[in-house]
Amino acid sequence: MVAEIKSAPVTRKTENRPPRRPPQHRIAIWGPLLVVLALALILVAGIWRHVQQNHARQQFAQQTGKVTVEFLSAKPDAKPHDLLLPGNITAMQETTIFARANGYVARWLVDIGDNVKAGQLLAELETPELDQQLAAAQGTLKQSQANFELARTTAQRWQELAQKQVVAKQDNDERQGSYQASAATLSANQADVARLQELQAFKKITAPFDGRITSRKIDVGSLVSEGSGTAGTVLFTLAQIDPLRIFIDVPQSDSPLIDVGMEAKILVSERANRDFTGKVTRTSGALDPTSRTLRVEVQIPNHDGALFAGMYGQVKFILVNKDAPIMIPSDVFVFRTDGPQVAVVNQDNKIHWQKIEVGRDFGDYMEVLKGIDENARIVMNPTDDLTEGLVVEPKPLAQKPQAPEAKGGE
Repeated sequence: MVAEIKSAPVTRKTENRPPRRPPQHRIAIWGPLLVVLALALILVAGIWRHVQQNHARQQFAQQTGKVTVEFLSAKPDAKPHDLLLPGNITAMQETTIFARANGYVARWLVDIGDNVKAGQLLAELETPELDQQLAAAQGTLKQSQANFELARTTAQRWQELAQKQVVAKQDNDERQGSYQASAATLSANQADVARLQELQAFKKITAPFDGRITSRKIDVGSLVSEGSGTAGTVLFTLAQIDPLRIFIDVPQSDSPLIDVGMEAKILVSERANRDFTGKVTRTSGALDPTSRTLRVEVQIPNHDGALFAGMYGQVKFILVNKDAPIMIPSDVFVFRTDGPQVAVVNQDNKIHWQKIEVGRDFGDYMEVLKGIDENARIVMNPTDDLTEGLVVEPKPLAQKPQAPEAKGGE
């Protein structure tokens, strides 16, 4: 009898293995390594390029006894650049016409959108109270004229009698004083009549200048009160729309380039198919101490009325800086302990390391404020083997690097 052999269950010994790390952990480890590797490759490529240039120079030096260098002539950044600034188009003149006499509107002759000329009749008023005041003042004037004539005649007679010593001097003085008082009263009444006549002339409302009616606040029969602001009645609003003007604020960096009389292009999105050209008519002549900007006025011809007062627009200037600094590529600089320097080839074809003062950095190009004159021959990609006073064979750069695009302003 075959005995049954029972196999005992096999138990596998489990090892204490660490848990598997997620992919994000591997990325966190290898990511910085890849970045360092890429930077190392870039550095090696730059070093290799300089080694090749040095090797070529050494070969040329062995053949000719001189080192060849490529140079670039220093030039100022005199290219024109655009300056685009926003502004609101406004009327050349705009006024609110108030009533100068109390009364009622008899008729109005113009409405909104109508073009009017200076002196043109806009409306007429009825002023019954003013008419009565004028009639009363004219009656008082006639009375004062009669009193004046009587006082003048009396004063002349008493003056003659006083000379003959027929009447007392005191009585003559009283008659002369009455004559002078009547003369003063006559002058006052004449002035009062003239004032009321001037006010009566305001019954006819006329345009003070050529323009367009932009609002009408009255109708026939409307009661109007003389005055201005909240005290008076607004009749019309008149705006001169040819030419128009737009005010803009120019930054300090570009303010020296703005001159009176220079042209500017006005861009309006609602008139995208039209080009509008204006001119600078005046500037404030001083910078706003808060915003460091220069207020500039540009006038725009508007003969056909294509532009409206109150529109938003943009003013575009094309500016040329005659005193622009010299711009040179960034790869000609060598930064040393005593400051940035460039290798310059002088008239004797010798290397001179010139210390410079740099301005703004535009990446591929930098401004040179001091140290380099215009047309100076600056060595491209200088290396340490270019020692001071080394005689070289200068060679113009085959392809001049492109200067940076217009800076600032927009």
